[in-house]
Amino acid sequence: MLINATLMTIHITVSMILIVFILLHSGRGGGLSDMFGGVAGGSLAGSTVVERNLDRLTVVVSLVFTFTTMLLALRLD
Repeated sequence: MLINATLMTIHITVSMILIVFILLHSGRGGGLSDMFGGVAGGSLAGSTVVERNLDRLTVVVSLVFTFTTMLLALRLD
């Protein structure tokens, strides 16, 4: 039971972090930000170091989220 509680705690924490990371991404290329009047200038088109690191962190957190989802599905079944 302690393992299930630990996995659930990790899963909830990772899901909150994933939501924050996804919301931190800049909108570009016809997304919701363009629909509501977002302006994509030429200087904003390039990918900065911060954006690349945010992309990497988002991928890592999403992999942890996927892994904990699979483990919880197998353990709670």
